[in-house]
Amino acid sequence: MDIQLEKKKGLRPKHYGYIALGILLLFVGYQLLFATSVSTFRTEKDKLSIAEVSQGKFDDYITINGNVAPITTIYMDAYEGGRVTEKLIEEGAMVKKGDIILKLENMNLYEQILASESNLALKQNDLRSTKLTFDSRQVEGRRSLATASTDLQRLKRNFEQNKALYDEELISQEEYQLSKENYELSKKQYEIVKVQTENDNELREKSLPVLEADLNRMQKTLGMVYQRLDHLNVRAPADGQLGFLDAEIGQNISQGQRIGQINVLTDYKIEADIDEHYIDRVKRDLSAILERNGNEFPLRVRKVYPEVRNGRFRVDLVFNDNKPETIRTGQSYNIRLQLGESSDALLVPKGSFFQSTGGQWIFVVGPDGGEALKRPIRIGKQNSRYYEVLEGLDAGEKVITSNYDSFGEAERIVLK
Repeated sequence: MDIQLEKKKGLRPKHYGYIALGILLLFVGYQLLFATSVSTFRTEKDKLSIAEVSQGKFDDYITINGNVAPITTIYMDAYEGGRVTEKLIEEGAMVKKGDIILKLENMNLYEQILASESNLALKQNDLRSTKLTFDSRQVEGRRSLATASTDLQRLKRNFEQNKALYDEELISQEEYQLSKENYELSKKQYEIVKVQTENDNELREKSLPVLEADLNRMQKTLGMVYQRLDHLNVRAPADGQLGFLDAEIGQNISQGQRIGQINVLTDYKIEADIDEHYIDRVKRDLSAILERNGNEFPLRVRKVYPEVRNGRFRVDLVFNDNKPETIRTGQSYNIRLQLGESSDALLVPKGSFFQSTGGQWIFVVGPDGGEALKRPIRIGKQNSRYYEVLEGLDAGEKVITSNYDSFGEAERIVLK
């Protein structure tokens, strides 16, 4: 009879191999899980710019580049169109106000002048004829009125005499009645002549001023046409330098066309373009410094243009007092524009990482220098050398300040 043997409990040698294999798989899985959760980029340390975060004095200014321009530029537009017949002054020459720069000719304008002169002559002749007519009627009216008045007086006297004789029965009733009728007729004729003379005078007083006003208007119109003729001579509007002149002999110029400009050189200004990042901080009367050959020339912001083009806006700066002796239009200068007072701050040297991150995060190098990890930060002001760090970094830490575009979406940089 066989006896069944009871199996011994516990680990056997082959079990140890399974356990070791399981631990190894767990370790590899953990490494793979970590590698997939943190994106890593490997690069050589020497290819990167690494800077140290420091505590120091932050000067609140920016460096801008500006170009010298005349304090005032006056544009010349053609008052009248025409063909260029003479070019008396060339670009770059100094001019005085009123100097003739160009001469134009305009045949249509000449025809208008002839027509206006002809119309004015006709109007003057009409006025003279009308005055002569009124004067003649006035003289005739006065003569008729004088005759009627004399006849009236004579017939009145005759009537009164006949009435007295008739009352004494010295003349017949027919003779008396005839003198009476003649007298009454003379009275009516006198009143008619008087009214007619008064109407003629009233008409003369009303008509002549109207005709003279029309004549004056025509004379003013002709004067304006003559002024247009004078505008065919393009003159300098002010003392200065003829900056440019877009006209050649034989060229047709349209009315209102821009043909040149005068640069008023009594003073200069600096025109500069500034990044739109500073548009809320740049105001009128901010101070600035222009350095030239070891000398500093103070300026102030005179005008801030509100338009933003291609991410930049324009300002005009003027000198407070002295200016460089050799200053010329078109010269370029670096200018330090003061935005605020200096203060103590945590500083990071400027670098191209800002273009990749917008200043919202940065790669911080570990203490051993073997890796750098992505960390969110907050940047405040900036000048030509430093960014002001408001939070996210400590003094003494090192950060990568070079461009991040090649890192992709990496959150960890391994430095070789």
